[in-house]
Amino acid sequence: MSLIIRYVDASSGSFCIEESSLGFLDVNDTTRQGLFDALKNELKTLDLDIDNLRGQGYDNGSNMKGIHKGVQSKVLKINRRAFYSACGCHSLNLTICDMAKSCRKASDFFGVIQRIYTTFASSTKRWQILKNNISGVTLKSLSSTRWESRVDSVKAIRIQLPEIREALLQVAEIDKDPSTSSEAQSLAENNLCDFEFLVSIIIWYEILSAVNLISKELQSKDMLIDIAIESVKGLISFFTKYRESGFSKALEAAKEIAKEMDINPEFRTKRKIKRKRQFGEGADDPSIVSQSAEESFRVNYFLHIVDQAIVSLNTRFEQYEGYE
Repeated sequence: MSLIIRYVDASSGSFCIEESSLGFLDVNDTTRQGLFDALKNELKTLDLDIDNLRGQGYDNGSNMKGIHKGVQSKVLKINRRAFYSACGCHSLNLTICDMAKSCRKASDFFGVIQRIYTTFASSTKRWQILKNNISGVTLKSLSSTRWESRVDSVKAIRIQLPEIREALLQVAEIDKDPSTSSEAQSLAENNLCDFEFLVSIIIWYEILSAVNLISKELQSKDMLIDIAIESVKGLISFFTKYRESGFSKALEAAKEIAKEMDINPEFRTKRKIKRKRQFGEGADDPSIVSQSAEESFRVNYFLHIVDQAIVSLNTRFEQYEGYE
């Protein structure tokens, strides 16, 4: 467990807010009580009076943030002025994870992103082929604990789609391993040439870029709680507006890329599954009107992840409202 303290330094005659990392604590007992005891003992060892504590912040683990039995509640029982605030950046990370896991299409999208990275990264020869084709941002692996890796991973492909496809085609042609060759061919000709993937990568790049901007602000050394609240509100406002206009703009951007890569700028129409019409249903009954492939993508994917973001942000940052 890492221990970081923020304090007011008045030694120079003026008041200055400082932040220092005091190191890592070797914790074997990760229960609520075990973590609390480790924290309390370390503060005592450092000769820091817990009664002088005016704030506490942890990740979103229930053993830390629990309002009844978590570490924060145990500290509050000793010192009622040690107000708790969840780590804003970790909350943003969990929001992104909520979105990425909210529907099958989102999970599949990041699965493709990781497959592209793995294809090149598992061989120095294939990695060199990649480097020979790109001149900008290199590919990054995904990480569930470091959400910013999603930004890096998506950005690298978003701005270099034609080059990465060409690198995959070269791997497919010269790699002697049939499995690797087949995987590279599939990624280049099926996934990267799928208009749905193009729209997805534009949507995710815009979303992740917006979240990354707020994350950087929340990590600022001089960040104040009222500014943090406004930043989170601004992010929620972004998603609300993006919900209304983001899809159409993403479509236009995807069509430009599709034209450059000679890809058909249309969503693939899946085979319709007919169901038996029930007694009393007419041919034009609204309940049996099928959606177009584009509308289905907008409703079941785009709106789904954006709505998930709004709900998750409101839920994970609702505690901030109590500090306004």
